[in-house]
Amino acid sequence: MHALIPFPDIAPEIFTITVLGMSFSLRWYAMAYLVGILLGWRLVVRAARTPRLWRNDTPVMTPQQIEDLLTWVILGVILGGRLGYVLFYQPAFYLSNPGQILRVWEGGMSFHGGALGVIIAAFIYTARHKIPRISAGDLVALGIFPGLLLGRIANFINAELWGRPTDLPWGVAFPTQAAQYCPEVIGICARHPSQLYEAALEGLLLGAVLIWLAWRREAFKSPGLIMGTFLAGYGIARFAVEFVRQPDAQFITEGNPLGLAWQIGGYGLTMGQILCLPMIAVGLWFILRARRSA
Repeated sequence: MHALIPFPDIAPEIFTITVLGMSFSLRWYAMAYLVGILLGWRLVVRAARTPRLWRNDTPVMTPQQIEDLLTWVILGVILGGRLGYVLFYQPAFYLSNPGQILRVWEGGMSFHGGALGVIIAAFIYTARHKIPRISAGDLVALGIFPGLLLGRIANFINAELWGRPTDLPWGVAFPTQAAQYCPEVIGICARHPSQLYEAALEGLLLGAVLIWLAWRREAFKSPGLIMGTFLAGYGIARFAVEFVRQPDAQFITEGNPLGLAWQIGGYGLTMGQILCLPMIAVGLWFILRARRSA
């Protein structure tokens, strides 16, 4: 048997309490969202309270406006993430079962849909308050990576969104029946911990780059640079991880074991990679635009 890492004994729930015969649990995934939003909000407020980072030492938003925008962003994440999952990943199922669309607590969120939801929410808010949209987009982009980092770690704790089978020594034996269904593997099936790959790339690495750009390179003085770096950086990281990430079950068939959403002659792209391409293109456009206007 090749080397592998046993899945750590961590329950998806932090704690559970029972009141009047009903159980209520605080799950790591919910905590990741809450702490990620809090950390992102405080980071953005700190940037808005540092005048030297901005042109003419004048931030484009006040802390109160950032707090108001946060409510819009949360709604955009939830509504956009759910609708994105419905439209991008399982449209036929939800078209036949429309009542299931609102059952968010059962899982099923799309980052790309959530990103679109945030963009629409921020567009509406900034238009109403006459705030420069691109600079506001830079602020929002700066605050997203803590949620990505903690959310992917929570995915790992939940033993979900794992990667393809691997014989590398850091492969993880996820305990679920679905994760252990590997017809080509004899014995225990180890898989890429793709959640941790994404946490490292989309969270730690991308976050470090964004903070460096904001505080060391004064990127807020070049509107669009931080937002473009986030979009392109996330798109590239997710595109790369998709090569070792297990695709959603609905894309896998006997003739398409890799779960490619588009292919020609056996080569193609997963749905995640397809959705990343416009993010990368738009991000690079914002970066080039910001550099020309610097």
